[in-house]
Amino acid sequence: MPTPATQPVETWSPSDEDELAPDLPWIVLVWNDPINLMEYVTFVFQKLFGYSLAKATSLMLDVHQKGRAVVSSGSREKAELDVFRLHEHGLWATLQQDE
Repeated sequence: MPTPATQPVETWSPSDEDELAPDLPWIVLVWNDPINLMEYVTFVFQKLFGYSLAKATSLMLDVHQKGRAVVSSGSREKAELDVFRLHEHGLWATLQQDE
């Protein structure tokens, strides 16, 4: 049985003129709000991200005192899912590409 002939494949290589965006991770920010209690925010961070009480409390205090905290990072898909889950729990969260 004859084997199929191998055909050349066209490939792309970046040139000096092409700018390649760095593969930066996405971050999830939780923002301060006047509705949720500090204990509840701490509980949500523990439940959704598996943080210890100390880590969850530290992040909650950043949200409360600084107005926001980065609670997770990773791929865009992961960040979108984390934001969705935080919204389901009534927290104000956004995502952005890390700088």
